[in-house]
Amino acid sequence: MTAPRQPRRPVPGPARPAARPPARPPRPGTGNRPLRLASPRPRLRLIGAGLTLVMLVFTGRLLQVQALDAGAYAARANAHRYMPVTLAAERGSITDRNGVNLATTVDAYDITADPDLLTPERTKVRGAARQAAELLAPVLDDDADDIEAKLTANPKSKYVVLARRQPPQVWNKIKALKQQQAERARHKQGPNVLAGVGREAQGKRVYPNGDLAAGTLGFVNAQGQGAGGIEGQLNELLAGKNGKRVYTQTSGRQVIDGSPSEQAAVPGSDVQLTIDRDIQWAAQDAISRQVEKSGADRGYVVVQDTRTGEILAMADAPGYNPNDLGHADPAALGNAALQDAYEPGSVSKVMTMAAVLEEGVARPDTHVEVPNRLPRADRSFADDVDHPTWHLTLNGVLAKSSNIGTILASEQLGKTREQANEVLYGYLRKFGIGRPTGLGFPGETPGLLAKPGDWKSSRAYTIPFGQGLSLNAVQAASVYSTIAAGGERIQPTLVRGSKGPDGRFTPSPAPSRMRVVGEKTAHELTEMLESVVDDREGTGTKAAIPGYRVAGKTGTSNRVDPRTGRYHGYTASFAGFAPADQPRVTVYCAIQNPTQGSYFGGQICGPVFKQVMEFTLKSLQVPPSGSQAPRLPVSYDGQ
Repeated sequence: MTAPRQPRRPVPGPARPAARPPARPPRPGTGNRPLRLASPRPRLRLIGAGLTLVMLVFTGRLLQVQALDAGAYAARANAHRYMPVTLAAERGSITDRNGVNLATTVDAYDITADPDLLTPERTKVRGAARQAAELLAPVLDDDADDIEAKLTANPKSKYVVLARRQPPQVWNKIKALKQQQAERARHKQGPNVLAGVGREAQGKRVYPNGDLAAGTLGFVNAQGQGAGGIEGQLNELLAGKNGKRVYTQTSGRQVIDGSPSEQAAVPGSDVQLTIDRDIQWAAQDAISRQVEKSGADRGYVVVQDTRTGEILAMADAPGYNPNDLGHADPAALGNAALQDAYEPGSVSKVMTMAAVLEEGVARPDTHVEVPNRLPRADRSFADDVDHPTWHLTLNGVLAKSSNIGTILASEQLGKTREQANEVLYGYLRKFGIGRPTGLGFPGETPGLLAKPGDWKSSRAYTIPFGQGLSLNAVQAASVYSTIAAGGERIQPTLVRGSKGPDGRFTPSPAPSRMRVVGEKTAHELTEMLESVVDDREGTGTKAAIPGYRVAGKTGTSNRVDPRTGRYHGYTASFAGFAPADQPRVTVYCAIQNPTQGSYFGGQICGPVFKQVMEFTLKSLQVPPSGSQAPRLPVSYDGQ
């Protein structure tokens, strides 16, 4: 059933607007004119003035930043920048012939600081540099005033070295102090005055054997450069090439994400010497003891392999410890065996005899009548002892070391003294006198040998027996090695070769060789030198070694005092080689100005020769001689 539909209600429509009020009548006098806007020029002037003011502010600020306060802003920018750091190359080692380290490098650090971080502006306190200096002084074993001076000399600097080549233990102590200071700063107990203290790895040169071969090795100075000996001579080879690392830092600290760039350092090469550490020790011990016992100024021993020219030992006394240069005697820092020039005395007679034999003007058994005095030039010559007229062979002249007999023999080298001088000069030069040894050692002296035209007055007669010319100890040893090598001079060598960073060994160039005298002359001269040691009338009997044939010669010469330039005291020496029948080793010893006991070369250098030669022969396992010395006649019947 459907419900009835309700009637629809009418929807109300929008209300009609109220009637518009009647328009206001115009003001009297205005009529119907249109409305007009005000002028925009005042507003534009105001905006322009505002913009001009803003530009003036920016301009002023720009002037302040770029001109007035440029230094301050540059300093602030300097606190955050790229910092270059040198990566020190590891210095190569120096070893003996068997690879035993004679000089090597261990870890060490340069202690550095950033003075700018210790200024009052940074720390907000005064005296920060002094506080840092007092903390570091006991650790660096330095004076606090000196450290403070380094920290304050240039306050705006970012880098200063406080101490060089400190061991790791020192850095560990400084690192502990830095941690303490950082902790104090975190607790607001004061500024961290060690914030800018850092380290740079450098390496420290050490010499494991102390003063052993110090004169040969030399040393490294505070700047890490070789300053003497092999260290100086081969510095470029040993030093390698430093690298470089650049990193971002701020306030004295490295920024971890600063993307550092690095150029790696190239290590130096290792250098192997011809020196044998054990033989060097024996030579150094022997000469040191004898110099002290004799109250001498100085002494040297040179040991040379006669077959190769290699120097097995080069010792001088007194020496020094390159690990402790601060307490070293400056006069001992060189290598006296190469740097001292002195008159050799009678050991030089072997060269005169070599010339006489080689020129064929005499033989070992040639008779030489030796008077007690020999007038020549402006003086009368004598031997070391007064004697009646001796009737000696040429061999006896050498065995008894007669100056007069040597002069008489040398006069046979030419029809005139001038001609004889020219001939002798040529042989002296070939033996290496007056010219470099070939080692190229820093400060080496070539000795002195005047041209024969300058052998005026008595010099023409003193040079044949070793006065009026000068040489160094290596030159003297080389003379005897030349005889031992059959008359061929082999240039002395001290460096066997080097091993680069790639591990490859590069041998040194082969030494030069030069024929000085023939093998026959060398053989005859060797037998004559044996008489010096083996014959009871010889001057070198203290150098005899049981089981070995020894050839040698004593020397005792007037010494030129280097301080006054006048003769004062003596140079005692002994030179020789063994075994005489199969030469292997030459040993030369010289002692300058002995003042206690004997000053004769056979008495004080003969025992040193024997001690060093015995040790060397055993060390090299050289077998004893298989024959006896020939025992050439020393004298003849003058009747």
